[in-house]
Amino acid sequence: MVDRKSFLQVGHKGSLFSSFLYFDMSFMVWVLLGPLAVILANDFHLDAAQKANLVALPTLGGAVLRLVLGVLTDKIGPKLTGQIGLTLTLVPLFWGWQFANSMGDMYFVALMLGIAGASFAAALPLASSWYPPQYQGLAMGIAGAGNSGTIFATLFANRLAQHYGDWHVVLGIAMIPIVITLVVFSILAKDSPNKPAPKTIAEYGKVLKQKDSWLFCMLYSVTFGGFVGMSTYLTIFFNTQYGLSPVRAADFTTLCVIGGSFFRPVGGWLADKIGGIRMLMVLYGIVAIMMAGISTLPALSLTTVMLFIAMMAFGMGNGSVFQLVPQRFRSEIGVVTGIVGAAGGLGGYFLPKILGNIKLSTGSFTPGFLILSAIAAICIVLIALVQGQWKRTWIGEGGKVKAAPASIESVQVL
Repeated sequence: MVDRKSFLQVGHKGSLFSSFLYFDMSFMVWVLLGPLAVILANDFHLDAAQKANLVALPTLGGAVLRLVLGVLTDKIGPKLTGQIGLTLTLVPLFWGWQFANSMGDMYFVALMLGIAGASFAAALPLASSWYPPQYQGLAMGIAGAGNSGTIFATLFANRLAQHYGDWHVVLGIAMIPIVITLVVFSILAKDSPNKPAPKTIAEYGKVLKQKDSWLFCMLYSVTFGGFVGMSTYLTIFFNTQYGLSPVRAADFTTLCVIGGSFFRPVGGWLADKIGGIRMLMVLYGIVAIMMAGISTLPALSLTTVMLFIAMMAFGMGNGSVFQLVPQRFRSEIGVVTGIVGAAGGLGGYFLPKILGNIKLSTGSFTPGFLILSAIAAICIVLIALVQGQWKRTWIGEGGKVKAAPASIESVQVL
């Protein structure tokens, strides 16, 4: 029985690694404007709201395009979809490198960098389709750990801009790892023979009629949206609130991002062991407490510790949500991944705008962080309200895989 084999004895290692690498390098490009925003703000004289808008636009583009890549993944397979995504990612990078000299140009580049963010809709199904239900959390956690690409952006973007004396060069250099990833992905990735048959657009519409789809969208908009939104905005926050230089502000952001990046697989693994529901209840509680603490705007050291813990909870929450999603939507995993991923992107779009706009209107980050704390608390209430019905229909105790997963099919349309 597959259930008795170790994780390393099942699945397809080449596809799992390709999924991780694709997501990792795409994520690096997706959040590239986050650390660069402090330098760009000086060049273009941006206020708090304009800075927030610039770093939020790639996330908005990713949210919209994930739906497109989700449909493509189900229609033509995740491998070809990934190859298309990587190729198109080169376009905004080249444009930003050679032609972006106004804010209009930068808004175009920012929105089109969403192509890289849309990688989610192909990368996770490529990995997920190779693994049985009991390994879904770990497999998708490993692939999803590609959000560690954020570390490369925060660690090197401003250093390269400072070294060359020009931020345009950073966008050109970013094309190199994307090309390398395209070659590796083309060689190693392989579509699973267990991929569900393509669905019609009308069948996709049925997914949106199910309330669980919307609930997962809400949950993921907070975990993934929290991670990517903070990743893109924290350099601005550290620079504005604590007066750090662009490079040093990005370094502090890197410290915080590490928490979310490397703990995502841990979240998926723990969710497999003790259940995604239990994990999410705890993690949203941690986020709510940390955001409330950060709202007091304490010393830089304490703020950094609380942000690290909050980002760790966001990252583990991402893995925990996607331990639950494949159990509920087994045959529509491609389109559901796209829909839920789009919601995560929207969360990442609104988070910088909440912090930036409220900072501009009130002169303080405090109200913005209090709002984020309240949103996390609301998620706890939502899970508490629905977990009883979930246990009666498609999931095991605490969110673990149910003994008879085939029964999920009987509740696909409510």
